[in-house]
Amino acid sequence: MTDLWLLTPQFFDLPEPALSGAVPDGCAINGPHPIKDRSPQSMARVHRPIADFTEDAVGSGHRPISIAGDCCASIPVLAGLRRAGVEPVLVWIDAHGDFNTPETSPSGFLGGMPLAMIVGRGPQWMCGAVGLRPLPEDRVWLIDGRDLDPLERVAVDSSALRRTGMAGLASLRINAPVHLHLDIDVIDASEAPAHNYPVPGGPGIADTIEACRAFAGQNRIAAISVSGWAGSLDRDGRTQDACSRVLASLTAT
Repeated sequence: MTDLWLLTPQFFDLPEPALSGAVPDGCAINGPHPIKDRSPQSMARVHRPIADFTEDAVGSGHRPISIAGDCCASIPVLAGLRRAGVEPVLVWIDAHGDFNTPETSPSGFLGGMPLAMIVGRGPQWMCGAVGLRPLPEDRVWLIDGRDLDPLERVAVDSSALRRTGMAGLASLRINAPVHLHLDIDVIDASEAPAHNYPVPGGPGIADTIEACRAFAGQNRIAAISVSGWAGSLDRDGRTQDACSRVLASLTAT
């Protein structure tokens, strides 16, 4: 299966050109779109091309890989997969839970809500814009989600989400196609620090690569979505390098 790559070089409404460092030459480009806010209309302009790209890639027998600046861009990847007739298990690798709703979030930050939206919690306008119906919670694995807000933790603990750490990912076998979503901030902040919300206490780059390579070797990954790094904070290029290396471990098989 050939990988088809799509780069969306922005973080919500903000351009993020540094993300081009994580994709091969000649990949498709979606934006940056000249939007001025994070409204439903603006986000739909960013997300609909991702959903269409994913659906078309799968329909032509390829595997889509989507690189963007925020985790909400995973929503149209999942939508495109399901439009193409693939019912995946979602493997969500992230230092954060992204399981907040407006009622549980201390900040109201949209980037902390996409996984909750995907399973039908909280506002559904972002999912509705790309035709995504809720994914059952028991079809989601949250990997290494260690930084949870207090009420978000209550929501995760009382949900049907499945959970494990990075070591558990290496031995995880899923009898279904997988949509793998990777937020590079899962790597310990001492090794990949260029994030708006870095989190200490995570796996190192080597352990992350080993776990991802093992998982990819024993599962069918139907699509990959990646939330990258903050280019303005990556002064030494370490985080871009970490992203490229982890992606290589997922796509080598």
